[in-house]
Amino acid sequence: MSDSITFSEVCKTYERELGVVSEPALKRVSFSVRKGETLGLIGANGAGKSTCIRLVMDFIRPDSGDISLNGRSPQESALRNDLGYLPEIASFPASLTILDMLSFVGSTHNLSRSVLSEQSERWLKTLELWDARKRPIRSYSKGMQQRASFVLALVHDPSLLILDEPMSGLDPIGRASIGQLIQDLKFQGKTILFCTHILEDVDRLADRLLILHKGEKRFEGTLAELSNVYGTGSIVEGFLRSIEVTEP
Repeated sequence: MSDSITFSEVCKTYERELGVVSEPALKRVSFSVRKGETLGLIGANGAGKSTCIRLVMDFIRPDSGDISLNGRSPQESALRNDLGYLPEIASFPASLTILDMLSFVGSTHNLSRSVLSEQSERWLKTLELWDARKRPIRSYSKGMQQRASFVLALVHDPSLLILDEPMSGLDPIGRASIGQLIQDLKFQGKTILFCTHILEDVDRLADRLLILHKGEKRFEGTLAELSNVYGTGSIVEGFLRSIEVTEP
């Protein structure tokens, strides 16, 4: 099975202010996401999760190391059509409808009018936004805005999905709805990297998991392998064991 995402010895450090260098956000991190696989990326605040997402999306560049997406550099503009991105916090222009946003996204991906119409209807109905399609997105609930973000990420039929905290701020009904969508996308063969702090979602949705702690990779593998390595019975226990710091 080929890899859709590969990080090889990736390092990244941010400058806090002129002449003052912060602790590295990523320290020689290597991992892969296989084609058709769902990888859950977990870690405490400051672990490096968001940095990984931003590097994949080419919002920032690594200081050193290599990143490959479907065999290409994230810097290649043609790769945009392979990627569907769900940001942690949805941000929509105040007066626009989801149809307005879909028209914009369709133009950026060079979708024909017929394909855009067909795909928009498909996903708006799938995500139960069809009846609200002419309402300003600012009037949507948090759950509706999250589903709207998913529609925008999926309308161009990407092969690779990057989901940054897809359950953030959702109530139990909203979490169940988005969780089912991720399951459905898995069954469709999408490659999914999702970043979350909700360990139960990783347990339920991920084929494998990647644990980061203070910019370092602490574990990469299946949930069964996590249990075997740390002798634990749950993902929570395994995660906590993996980030324990042993003093020299």
